[in-house]
Amino acid sequence: MLVTWRYKKRRSIIQYFDPRAWLIFYACFLVCTLLFWDVRFLAFFLAIALLVTFNTGIQWREMKRAWLFIGGFVLFFSFLTFLTGRGGIEFYQTEHIIRQFSAGFSILGWTPKLTISAEKTAYAISMMVRVFSISSMTILIPYSLNPALYGVTFRGLGLPDKIAYGMDLTMRFIPTFGRDFQSTKDAQRARGYELEKLSGGLIAQVRKLVPLLVPVTIHAIASSEDIIDAMDLRAFGIGPRTWLDKLSYQTRDRLLIAGGVAMVVMCMALSLLGVGKFWVPGFLIP
Repeated sequence: MLVTWRYKKRRSIIQYFDPRAWLIFYACFLVCTLLFWDVRFLAFFLAIALLVTFNTGIQWREMKRAWLFIGGFVLFFSFLTFLTGRGGIEFYQTEHIIRQFSAGFSILGWTPKLTISAEKTAYAISMMVRVFSISSMTILIPYSLNPALYGVTFRGLGLPDKIAYGMDLTMRFIPTFGRDFQSTKDAQRARGYELEKLSGGLIAQVRKLVPLLVPVTIHAIASSEDIIDAMDLRAFGIGPRTWLDKLSYQTRDRLLIAGGVAMVVMCMALSLLGVGKFWVPGFLIP
């Protein structure tokens, strides 16, 4: 059996709904978040993301690495945006300078300067809230949706059998590959291979990783061949297939879908009216 994410049944707001209904709501949330750049509107979607996150029943120790990676990425990306202002030029033409710093040295006649403006600051904050809201909702999916229902969920969303089963295998591949890599590393350590003592340049270190990369790659290819043979023996793709599990919408699922669709319609209407565009708080303007 393929390895899955660290899913387990828990009292969760996500698991309370049908996985199809939750994915539809997630898609609606994603569309609405991407429609706005005003941090006041984005704060509403951030509140929804945090409300869902704190009601998933997932322990901090279970998602510690994932949250540290996502948080570090969001902070680094937002700080880089704050320093350079890249991406925000299309939203503003003039800048209100708050502070400007100049380096005490020159490089070929060019003096490095750092300009802090109200527009750059507002754009970086909006970017951070926007990306963090989307990331918070996205990272919960593999920990909250039953991996055994991936295929039937995507099929229930209207995708063909081949695409649904392909997405099922894709979402299971990463943890399976990680398990194989860890098992191979432990086996090589038992044979005296010391991974911590790798030295030399980049090419030399890559060459020394061959005892890890080759077995993992060969095992991944062999496993994919086994899956292909098993699917061929079951005549997969000849005609419509049946699924072992069956999903059915409840009233709460229909209400969640209706709420998501209504939210999209409202947000699109506001966006067409010019509401929710890039906004700079007045207290930032000197």
